[in-house]
This record gives sequence, C-alpha cells and structure tokens, in this order.
Amino acid sequence: MNVPHLLIHHHKDNVGVVVTEELTANTEVLCVITEDNSEFKLTVTAAAPLGHKIALADLRQGDTVIKYGEDIGKMTADVTKGGYVHVHNLKTKRW
Repeated sequence: MNVPHLLIHHHKDNVGVVVTEELTANTEVLCVITEDNSEFKLTVTAAAPLGHKIALADLRQGDTVIKYGEDIGKMTADVTKGGYVHVHNLKTKRW
C-alpha cells in the first residue's frame, strides 16, 4: 500500500485531513477512507499544511462540513473540490 496524503474517516465526510508535511497545489494525491481502508485519487487545487482539511466535493457557502461522519460546521465561502478548508472559510455552528 502506498502512503496516503489525505485521510478521510467516514464515507459521509466531505473533507479529508492532510497527513503529509504539506500538499502542493495542482497535485494528484492518494486518499484513504479509514472506515474500510478504501482508496481513491484526488487533485488538490490549493496548498495545505499538515492537519488541515481539503474539500472532497464542491462546497458552497452555508453547506454543512462533515468530518468523522459528524457535522463540524458550515462553510462561510465557496470552495471547489480539492480546495483548502480552514478557519477562513469554515465556521462552527455553535457561535
């Protein structure tokens, strides 16, 4: 098995977590869904550091972000598939 660049915890997730030092924009990466160890490839469209999130689908402002199979917040701006998701475009629904 190749070393993954992104981990996705659940099939319902619409973001994956960067598990390498840094992802470079316009790079095809290996994604692994830890729920069943399935794999797929994704082209990352924006650079992202270790521990940060990448969109697995187009996400629109107001969309719910799913990680660990759970709602972790809502998008405050549009992001295309492969784009960087972090505090500049994702906000918790609690505040």
